Amino acid sequence: MHVRNLPAPVKRVVHLGSRSYGRLTAERRMLPSFLICGGQRCGTTSLYRAMAAHPVVLKAVLHKGVHYFDTSYRRGPEWYRGHFPTLRSAERIAARHGMRAQTFESSPYYMYHPQAAARIAHDLPYAKLLVLVRDPVERAYSQHHHEVARGYESEPDFGSALTLEPARLHREEDRLALDPTYYSFAHQHHAYRARGEYARYLSVMAQHVGRERIHVVESERFFTEPEDVYDEVCRFLGLPADLQRPKFEQHNARPRQSDMDPGLRRDLGDYYRSHDEALAGWLGHTPVWRRA
Repeated sequence: MHVRNLPAPVKRVVHLGSRSYGRLTAERRMLPSFLICGGQRCGTTSLYRAMAAHPVVLKAVLHKGVHYFDTSYRRGPEWYRGHFPTLRSAERIAARHGMRAQTFESSPYYMYHPQAAARIAHDLPYAKLLVLVRDPVERAYSQHHHEVARGYESEPDFGSALTLEPARLHREEDRLALDPTYYSFAHQHHAYRARGEYARYLSVMAQHVGRERIHVVESERFFTEPEDVYDEVCRFLGLPADLQRPKFEQHNARPRQSDMDPGLRRDLGDYYRSHDEALAGWLGHTPVWRRA
């Protein structure tokens, strides 16, 4: 039986035991050569599943998202390394396929946490970063629905949640940047409008890790042209794309929300115009959601 099918109390015991064992064997474990860093509600789960199916890629042992560089950094490098496969597993993959095995994880909050990029640059100086972007209007609406469904959002009306956002986030980013022990529930779960300012976050990441180590994927392209996007990602990561193609599926996706208030949709579209223009510099073209 797969761990995710176990009852919650049993699952917690299994995870605790596995993490403890992983910490004790940390020196015999891999570190990730790439990370899926976000954005939230942009198809990260689908990309994670596709990359985890690659024959020379080993995923994190328990969770697709370890959340070390954002909310769990205090736990230390042994705790983090304990989440990944053993070096012996990597050696078996290398012997079978004649190339170095890679491992990775996917934590969408890495893109947004003010300290995550610097931590990644320090601890994983050669890791590459994958970032997915999506029509920011749809992304914000999808995130709100998602947070309401998870019980993390008490305001069921999207427009009202957007109105509350400035007060909820007031100085939270500054506090997170200044205090490595600080945690902000609002910053992680209620930044609907802010999360779509993609170019701003990408710029911060590039200052720390270098632009050449960041690959940006439009979610719309990934879902309509998955083979092409997969090939591009594999080239960026130095992986062969033709060993075994994954079955491309869309996970945790929400369709275009036709029930959004038209006026609110228009206002958000206007708000994101300059941010989308800045993003075009990363993509090398106008974002697909801005094309006529």
